This record gives sequence, structure tokens and C-alpha cells, in this order.
Amino acid sequence: MANRVLHPNKNELDALLQQERLVLVDFWATWCMPCKMLAPVIEQLAEQYAGQVTVAKVDIDEHEDLAIRYGIQSIPTVLLFENGQLVEQEVGVKPASAYTRLLDKRLAVAK
Repeated sequence: MANRVLHPNKNELDALLQQERLVLVDFWATWCMPCKMLAPVIEQLAEQYAGQVTVAKVDIDEHEDLAIRYGIQSIPTVLLFENGQLVEQEVGVKPASAYTRLLDKRLAVAK
């Protein structure tokens, strides 16, 4: 199983948001225990939605500028962008079903 989760820097994230229709971004930090709990869910989503949704993780310690840009005040925070626009936000650890609902809703609209 290949790792389908991207780890973009600021310029790479900006490019993804311009190029991809749906981008799910997990804002996290290495010291954050809830973030570690969410990591397998994010990896599962990347596999499950491969080819439909781009999944990325942004370490807020490495990319503080992105955390500030998107107003990240608590981690983990997962943002969903559609056509470059922020459309959904989930804060804290949630089950995979919380994210699949968001993604399925956006994918159904596109069909």
C-alpha cells in the first residue's frame, strides 16, 4: 500500500488548491497525541478516495505560516477545500465516517 498522503509546503499547497477539485488537509504536529490518533483515519481516507480527493497533512510547527493563514487554533484540524475554496472544517479527532460524509456529499454534487 503506497502512501497517498502528501506533505506539501506553502507553495505546493497553493498549487494543489488551484489544480485539484477536492483537497482534504489535516493540520497536525508531531507532539500532538490526538493528531497521532487521527493519522490512521487520514491515511485510510487517502486510500479510499484515491483519484477523487487529494489528501495532505501540514505540520503546524514546520509551516506556521499556513496555520496562521487558515486560523488554526486547535489541532488536529481538518479542512476541506473545493476548487480552492474552504468549504468544511472539522476540529478534533473524529471517526472516519465524519469525513466520509463530507467527502461523499461533495463528490455526489459533482456527478
